[in-house]
Amino acid sequence: MTEMRELFGDARAYQAVLGIGLVAGLLQVGFALLRGGALSDYFPASAVHGMLAAIGVIIILKQVPIAVGFDNNKGEPIELIERLPQVLLGLNPVIAAIGGISLLIMFLHAPLARRFAVLKRVPPQLIVLLFAIPASLLLGLDKPHDYVFGGQTFSLTEKSLVNLDPEPLGIFSAITFPSFDALATRAGWYWIGMFAVIGTLESLLSAKAVDMIDPWKRKTDLNRDVLAVGAANTVASCLGGLPMISEIVRSRANIDNGARTRFGNFWHGLFLLVCVASIPMVIHRIPNAALASMLIFTGFRLASPNEFLHVYKVGVEQLTIFVGTLVAVLLTDLLVGILIGIGIEFAIHLATGVSFRSLFWPSLDARAVDESEVLVVADQSAVFSNWLILRRRLEKVGLQAHRNVTLDLSGTRLVDHSVMEKLHELEGDFRGAGLELRVVGLENHRPLSAHPMATRLRRQAV
Repeated sequence: MTEMRELFGDARAYQAVLGIGLVAGLLQVGFALLRGGALSDYFPASAVHGMLAAIGVIIILKQVPIAVGFDNNKGEPIELIERLPQVLLGLNPVIAAIGGISLLIMFLHAPLARRFAVLKRVPPQLIVLLFAIPASLLLGLDKPHDYVFGGQTFSLTEKSLVNLDPEPLGIFSAITFPSFDALATRAGWYWIGMFAVIGTLESLLSAKAVDMIDPWKRKTDLNRDVLAVGAANTVASCLGGLPMISEIVRSRANIDNGARTRFGNFWHGLFLLVCVASIPMVIHRIPNAALASMLIFTGFRLASPNEFLHVYKVGVEQLTIFVGTLVAVLLTDLLVGILIGIGIEFAIHLATGVSFRSLFWPSLDARAVDESEVLVVADQSAVFSNWLILRRRLEKVGLQAHRNVTLDLSGTRLVDHSVMEKLHELEGDFRGAGLELRVVGLENHRPLSAHPMATRLRRQAV
């Protein structure tokens, strides 16, 4: 945005950014039509979990200042961590009380709902709003005034409420159309590429991460997902909206509230549009601290201590990848962090003696046992980075040819956690087609933990 402002001035900069977003959206549509979603299979499970946890930590760090009424929540994650003592010492007692009670409601809802069945029918977010809106009216947050607490003077202003034009249909006055001035500049095409590449990769990662937390273990059609994101970015840019990606936070909230299909997102968007357009004066009464508490709860769910414990049970090496990715995302950004997590896993695999070539190109030999069965023998390694080739071979000789498959892994030195999980999923796909995928040859491999999906390392001959 800064570069566009320097090139075109304040008046045209935003429209130039919209033009960039529109072209980037069209590129995403093209990527989806070329079926580029398969790239997501190159991301290991623990690194994706680490990215999820890092997103949860970032959400918490960004929302804590808002929940306690501190003025500034800007900065990188490490800056926000360093600023936490200052945030807590500089809190606004009234705002912090609203945020704290709202957060307490979010955390207590589940255990109370187990005792009182009626609460299961009422989302905790609605209870928070039923508390927070009357509280904002009672405390007069819409009327700037000072109050004294503990001998110190604090201020309450409309900044503590949702910033929204209170006039019905006022949202439509914000519609802005794109300009394509930036397409004549090198900077413009640079940002088109960045939006398209980073937005697509982050959407793929987000979709894969949501698949991991889906209670029904369904698998996203990643090409369709990127197509939808690209089409949405194109339309949004035509109307003044900024580019978007697949959203983990919204998906986590959908799961927590019982949504089962993509209509959860549709109705959420439609409900938001109707409310923002028709009752903005009510939305304007919602304290930001209450919304921040909802996001803090969602962030906690993503970065729960149970996530660390689960990964530890899979294996210490997986915890290393998980924590390494989490820290890397906090220190850099989402894309660089996940690449560092992948690098950590590569380093661990190479340290076990796996050849560099086999990390990307598995040695596979397929031979027919009879008319109804095929034997596929794998050598060297079966790891996340060569899984796509292995999966396609198994699908080609099995699902597409409608034959049972026996996969012999006795010749592999290493079978990593990601492949163990994906083979388990593929066994389900074969069963769904009335076929069988049998995995054999792991008797001489040592699991790195007691977890059934732990990484397997072949024992050395004595």
